[in-house]
Amino acid sequence: MYDKTNELDASALKGLAHPVRLRLLELLDHHGPATATQLAAQIGENTGSTSYHLRRLARHGLIEDIPERGKGKERWWRSRAYGFDGDRFRRDPETADAAEFLLSELVRQRGAELARWLEESRTTPRPWIEAGAMSHTALRLTREEFADLTREISQILDAHHERVRDRDEKTPDTARVIVHFDAFPVGLGEQDAPE
Repeated sequence: MYDKTNELDASALKGLAHPVRLRLLELLDHHGPATATQLAAQIGENTGSTSYHLRRLARHGLIEDIPERGKGKERWWRSRAYGFDGDRFRRDPETADAAEFLLSELVRQRGAELARWLEESRTTPRPWIEAGAMSHTALRLTREEFADLTREISQILDAHHERVRDRDEKTPDTARVIVHFDAFPVGLGEQDAPE
């Protein structure tokens, strides 16, 4: 989820560009709130290491503690929406490597999610299949129309995300739903890009 109010700075980008942290953020984003102990078991790390990486993610505003959910010293964490200007960071020598790593990992995760869905869809109940969509649309837009489209779709996704963000896996009649939204211009090199 892209969130301009939680825009990553260079320090946060470098902090996120770590395989363990990316995996922890992916688990929290996809499965909902969890403790360091639960996450450690899922990724094969010790709880101390997982706690360290969770604190680093929290320091950069990528996750947050849910104090009302924990008992005693137990801490529950949930993901937060964030955004970052990948293009700007890729063009800056100080952040280029971290940006390339992060963008490559996000593309890899999306591919893995689609491959997993293709396999799971064979046994997914038909009503859930019918509720979903896999579409590809190519449009010829002005830059302003393109920006409007992106903003409008993002607003819809943000509203749905906000409405259900605290649901956990035990909520009846729900499923984890992944929405990929990518919008990008093609065929525009620096030489022939319109103003």
